Amino acid sequence: MASDSKARKELLNILGLKFKVMPSKIKEKTRPGLSYAKLVKANALEKAKDVSARVKNGIIIGADTVVVQDKKIFGKPRNLKDARRMLKKLSAKPQWLYTGVAVIDKDNKKVKLGFEKTKVYMDKLTDKEIDNYFACVRPLDFAGSFDIQGRGAFFIRRIEGCFYNVVGLPLRKLYRMLKELGLKFAILLFCLSLFGCSTEYNIATGQQEVFFYSTDREVKIGESIVKQAEQELKPAEDPLVQKRVEDIGKKIAGVCDRKDIDYHFYVLQDEEVNAFSLPGGFVYVNKGLVDRVANDDELACVLGHEVGHIVARHSIKKLQAIMGYSILKLLSMSVPQTAQGGGAADVAFASIMTGYAREDELLADQLGTRYAKAAGYNPRSMISFLQKLEEVERRRPLQPKSYFKTHPYAPDRVRIVKQELGENINFNDYINIEQETHKNPSQ
Repeated sequence: MASDSKARKELLNILGLKFKVMPSKIKEKTRPGLSYAKLVKANALEKAKDVSARVKNGIIIGADTVVVQDKKIFGKPRNLKDARRMLKKLSAKPQWLYTGVAVIDKDNKKVKLGFEKTKVYMDKLTDKEIDNYFACVRPLDFAGSFDIQGRGAFFIRRIEGCFYNVVGLPLRKLYRMLKELGLKFAILLFCLSLFGCSTEYNIATGQQEVFFYSTDREVKIGESIVKQAEQELKPAEDPLVQKRVEDIGKKIAGVCDRKDIDYHFYVLQDEEVNAFSLPGGFVYVNKGLVDRVANDDELACVLGHEVGHIVARHSIKKLQAIMGYSILKLLSMSVPQTAQGGGAADVAFASIMTGYAREDELLADQLGTRYAKAAGYNPRSMISFLQKLEEVERRRPLQPKSYFKTHPYAPDRVRIVKQELGENINFNDYINIEQETHKNPSQ
């Protein structure tokens, strides 16, 4: 690997590849007149050639990443002042991230070049938020001063393109380049990713779906992520609030469509209106959300929504899509977590916290409404809670980790709930519609 990038090293470690880091001595050039794609490919190739000249044989991988906004290139910051200025500017508008990849097969004298680009949308950050972030990470190590695989994920609104490209190395692009070069270990890596796959009927979606894991492994994956996440999460201090959430959660779990796992419900000492779920049956609710609900009916609908994500296996499917089998295998190991395991759990937690697809959120609303009703709660409280959140959204700027951050527009969500309850749809329910209606698998 012709790079001393910590992120790139961790990605190759997660894939289980044996490699040696040999940093290139080439300094990246700006090369006026070249397109951004040609620029990163040219720099990546020069890095790979520099290292290739120092080894007798093997595969050399070079990479170069730049962040572009308003036709200006942002690389790694020179100092904290530069990092602060850079992040403040990047958070104001979307930016493109380009990574060039060069692979040299010295034994067969072959060279392959490629690039990947990803569009990144951030929340607009305040000076205080940037200072708090810099207190936890070293921004000088990252192009653009942020890390999407760590705490930086909390202010990434969404991305369009390859997640790993933003981390530092587009793994799918790299795999395809290795495959085109005819390298056997690339095919072996692909076979590994398919090992253990099974096709199962998902009762939540009503479809046959492919999974890389058994239920036991999913639970172990969840436990690995929880173990890492709880180093940052602070439990609520009020035992009565915790018992209230647990009691309602158990009723929801008792009527949900998935009974092959145990469900765990926790309250966090956080004032943001937010809730989230992790693989294997782990549900977290912020005290700020508990304080905001009007009654147990609304709280039951929120918990039903999160249980719906678990029943539909949204989090584990997201990890499969962006990380592949290797990281799931690493997370599900029963032995105590290694440094690699902890890093994998960090990446997994950050990926889940960036939010699900809007279609997944709508399905979770539908399931949450169904489960709240089956558990004896008023399912229309899902509508009153959504309307309350819509009003909160109108009155204040979007906050990091906000419950609305990755969710569809409230009218679209209300429409789904009404359809689940068999109610009439009016004109307002068709405003801001983004997704097609979810079909009830039981119909």
